[in-house]
Amino acid sequence: MIIGMLNMSRYRAVLALPGVRSLLAVGLLGRLPSACAAIVLTLYVVLDLDRGYAAAGLIGAGVTIGAALGTPLLGRFVDRYGLRPVVAATAVVEAIFWCTAQALPYPALAVAALAGGLLRLPAFPLVRQSIAAIVPPERRRSAYALDSMAVELSFIVGPALAVLLATTAGPRAAMLALAATALASGVAFYLLDPPVRTEAEGVGTDPAVPLRQWLRPRLVGMLAVAAATTLVLGGSDVAVVAAMRDADQVGWTGVVLALWGAYSLAGGFAYGAASRAPGPAALLVLMAACTVPVGLGGGQWWLLALALLPAGVLCAPTLAATADVISRLAPAQVRGVAMGLHGSAVTVGLAVGAPLSGAVMDLRSPPWGFAATGLVGLAVALTVLLGERRRRAAEPPPTGPDNLT
Repeated sequence: MIIGMLNMSRYRAVLALPGVRSLLAVGLLGRLPSACAAIVLTLYVVLDLDRGYAAAGLIGAGVTIGAALGTPLLGRFVDRYGLRPVVAATAVVEAIFWCTAQALPYPALAVAALAGGLLRLPAFPLVRQSIAAIVPPERRRSAYALDSMAVELSFIVGPALAVLLATTAGPRAAMLALAATALASGVAFYLLDPPVRTEAEGVGTDPAVPLRQWLRPRLVGMLAVAAATTLVLGGSDVAVVAAMRDADQVGWTGVVLALWGAYSLAGGFAYGAASRAPGPAALLVLMAACTVPVGLGGGQWWLLALALLPAGVLCAPTLAATADVISRLAPAQVRGVAMGLHGSAVTVGLAVGAPLSGAVMDLRSPPWGFAATGLVGLAVALTVLLGERRRRAAEPPPTGPDNLT
């Protein structure tokens, strides 16, 4: 897994850089609405609109499709005009969406969900783009590990708070709380105004780099790894719920998912502190291979929790590694677009993983949900790894402190 001795000085050096701590804090706040969106919309559609889970899933799909399409476009605007105009516009739009969504009938909500996803505050790629501008390349692996841990925290804490508010004060109150959070995070981003390029690179001064010059096979491979990683995660998430239901231990589902998140946090911490580490494709090979047999740990919640440990500790490192490599491969002029594509890849992977796992489990059983998504992730990882090996054989190997494979 992680190669080399852990070195806490790597984190100290990153956190000592001006702007890093505040960026991570604002990023954590900015990601909460996205982390809570699916569960809050589901509760609203099911409880307040009295519709089924399939109808709720369609609303969630609208937000997902909108976000996947909008994130690279917003990244282009950040590349051209800077962070503040994009943050101001999207924070207001997202706040308006959550304020109005809690009063909309289902057909109107379906349309608004697509528009809301398209123009929501792009907190995920903004933080990663700013890290590339603030942190020197030799420190970025640790910085992106910190960012991945922050993402885990937002997805652990956010939905739990959203469910608590929705079940006590109602889904509409939770939606208004998300509107306030989106607006507050937008104001925080605007006031902080973290750089999206270094001073030497400037903002909005260079012509756009043609797509064919930077969207090369290696970068496409990293996007594929990012999508496959979240496909495995999304499929495993659904499979955990199904396995606990099949074992008649639904009440322990939250504990298993919380432990899974804790494993990822620990893995991300170790990855960022290690002196050397495998590249994204190699990490995905390990994560996917460890996911395939997880379903065999069913029957008891603690057995399933233990079975998730090897794959769990590799979740945050794999996503951090893809962001790190893409930040190095993309030219500064289009880094916003590249990180937007990374965000879209992550979103698409999650959107595909859950229904894929669900379809397989409907035909077979819960263990096959883990196996199916794990095998897909393994196939993608091995394909990218093979392509990297062929590329390395055809040209001199890159130099630098970290492996980019």
